[in-house]
Amino acid sequence: MPETAARLREAAYALFEQQGYAATTVDQIAARAGVGRSTFFRAFGSKEDVIFPDHDALVARVAARLATLGSDPGAAPIGATEAARIVLEHYLAEGDLARARYRLTATVPTLRDREVSSTTGYRRLFRDALRTWTGEDPGDDLRAEVIAGSIVTAHNHVLRRWLREDLDDAGARAALDRALGLVLASVSAAVPSAAEGAGPGSEGEDGTTVVVLRSGATIEQVLPHLREALATDRPHGRPSPA
Repeated sequence: MPETAARLREAAYALFEQQGYAATTVDQIAARAGVGRSTFFRAFGSKEDVIFPDHDALVARVAARLATLGSDPGAAPIGATEAARIVLEHYLAEGDLARARYRLTATVPTLRDREVSSTTGYRRLFRDALRTWTGEDPGDDLRAEVIAGSIVTAHNHVLRRWLREDLDDAGARAALDRALGLVLASVSAAVPSAAEGAGPGSEGEDGTTVVVLRSGATIEQVLPHLREALATDRPHGRPSPA
């Protein structure tokens, strides 16, 4: 079935390029791939599923990684950034197929809506996982919401550059590392200064910790300072989870 699914996907994209997504039918895709209609539906639930064939499996992999975060102030940010890398690596492995999907979703509103829904789903996944790290409760989890949104936005910014072929694979990996480093440099209780130089956290007037980091810091440079800050900077009145 994997070979049949690949053949159907190749046939579908060829037809989409030739005559457009809306004008292409399941029967046409099956005929071009040399299989019957029933075979198509054994491989895919719908024409739309040809465009997003591995989405559920990818979400499951990301969720599995996020489920291991815990409350450790050092391990949690590493796990969150690794989860973001899982998504990027999936797209890099797809290569031209991912870029063809990008072109298609840019012109088909229903597919674009599914992409938007997917982004929202990832934000929820990260937010729910990060609550353990931030020590917040559902519905009162602004920090987790902000961090999750920042991670997803940073990833999508880099991904779009790769999809437009502004970056090659190595460039995308390096850009994601820098982008996630920027995110981690911005998620202490107070917004860190983007001043030159890096130093340990210092306590502000309201008891929050301010971390001063280089604006171009990488994840490896950021984590020691972030770990120190977040280890002591839980929301006031809420102990760190065991």
